[in-house]
Amino acid sequence: MKKAGKLGERKIIEIIQNRLDLMPRMPVPFGDDVAAFEIGSGDLVVLKTDMLVGKTDVPRGMSVWQAARKAIVMNVSDFAAKGVKPIALLVSLGLPRNSTEKDVEEIGAGLNAGAREYDAYVIGGDTGEASDLIISVSLFGMAQKGKLMLRSGARPGDLLAVTGPFGKPSAGLKILVDGREARDDIRNALVESVLMPHARLREGLALAHTGAVSAAIDSSDGLAWSLHEIARASKVGMTVEALPTSREAEKFAIVDKLDPVELTLYGGEEYELVLTVRPRLWGKAEKAVERAGGTLVKIGKVTAKESILFERRGRQVEVEPRGYEHFKT
Repeated sequence: MKKAGKLGERKIIEIIQNRLDLMPRMPVPFGDDVAAFEIGSGDLVVLKTDMLVGKTDVPRGMSVWQAARKAIVMNVSDFAAKGVKPIALLVSLGLPRNSTEKDVEEIGAGLNAGAREYDAYVIGGDTGEASDLIISVSLFGMAQKGKLMLRSGARPGDLLAVTGPFGKPSAGLKILVDGREARDDIRNALVESVLMPHARLREGLALAHTGAVSAAIDSSDGLAWSLHEIARASKVGMTVEALPTSREAEKFAIVDKLDPVELTLYGGEEYELVLTVRPRLWGKAEKAVERAGGTLVKIGKVTAKESILFERRGRQVEVEPRGYEHFKT
């Protein structure tokens, strides 16, 4: 029998799902960013749970306050991708026995700061002893049936877009974890992107009201994997015409002799939204994001052929289906 390290997170989820009875008329299929169930009159309760674990999710240099806040951001980012406003959170907290009172105070303050940043509240939870720091957040919200931006609606001809640049957190982790050097003028921005991530909730809510988005996903597992997830769910392909590499990541790659394409496509931890937009409604979507204080960046288009290609140096290369995966990465 294969061990978890060989199976990987996605295969483990598949095995478990195959042993579950499906709830009738699920509004959101297994495998999307959130779950939901209908409570009548087209109203949905939307749910999300995500777990932060010290060993895998808290790099050197991140305080417990920042870790607790990040646990909130991780969940809110998935709500942002669906265009759902969070209302309340439950938190299950696993603490090592040697955790200090100061640690607990900082965790509480970090949880509150993250929740209030997105106009939500922590309303309860559970606490227990664990061998590592575990912060498991369950997020609750409401939405109208048919208004959720799922992964499965992309169609050939739709425009491919993101809400911001990629590569900064990947570069920042190489500084924090691998000890890479960076010039002072970009180091702070790269490290800050890891320690203080932000969910694109305002942008997601604004986009959901436009009706312009055909598919959407949170990009925390990496741009490449996000593209493949939309393509798989929608049964389409994509051509990436312009990589959204951040200026800081590009400079870091030059100095440290790294591939900026690798940082951009396969890094992860960005918490940007990856979207497909109906062409006739592009202007409406772009203006809505601008009014929300963000930027919508066009990076390619959706195609009928089920492959994901990137135009690099005059030729098309395949975007590999890889990104961060627990147990394997």
